[in-house]
Amino acid sequence: MPTIKLYGNRYSGHAYKVRLFLKLTDTPHCYEAVDILQPRSERPAFFRENARYDEVPLVIYRGKPLVQSNAILLHLAEKLQLLQGGTDKDGPERAQVAEWLMWEQSRLGFSLPNLRFERKFRTGCDPAVLTWLETRLRADMDVLNAHLERSDGFIVGDSLSIADCSLAGYLYWLGDAGLEIADWPEVEAWLTRLSEQEHWQHPDDLMGT
Repeated sequence: MPTIKLYGNRYSGHAYKVRLFLKLTDTPHCYEAVDILQPRSERPAFFRENARYDEVPLVIYRGKPLVQSNAILLHLAEKLQLLQGGTDKDGPERAQVAEWLMWEQSRLGFSLPNLRFERKFRTGCDPAVLTWLETRLRADMDVLNAHLERSDGFIVGDSLSIADCSLAGYLYWLGDAGLEIADWPEVEAWLTRLSEQEHWQHPDDLMGT
């Protein structure tokens, strides 16, 4: 029986990050969808008891709860010894993976989901807020595109790591935020390389099952 259970939602790129990691590494797991449109008080009791911040994703690993997507990725990559970045645990690749996870959390993982939410799921947002979010997101995309222009094919080095899973979390939904991926050709090419990996699935397919 799988020792990993993931609670997520079909609209959550943060949950997609984790399930993408599990799929790309062919790691057995169970998945259960949580309706994040429900009031928090009405979500399943087990989820509420274990999801410290009442958010997806929640992972139960060997009976213990793990929350916050990038923290989950770091923990699972270490415990499963998969997609950590480089073979030397003290090498620069491992540090770079952690750096990109921190950058994603504070930059791309903030600007893109919030702009997507305001443009796809809600109406009436202050236009100044939308402009601020889009300006921030475009700057983040420029940073990522410039990095990939100098990279060896993936976020860190020439092979997949959890940094790729993290940064890709919402990028397949960039159009929902009103931006065109073609404006950042290096990012587009990287996403294509990622989608060519065995077991990859688009978030609309992967998180809908």
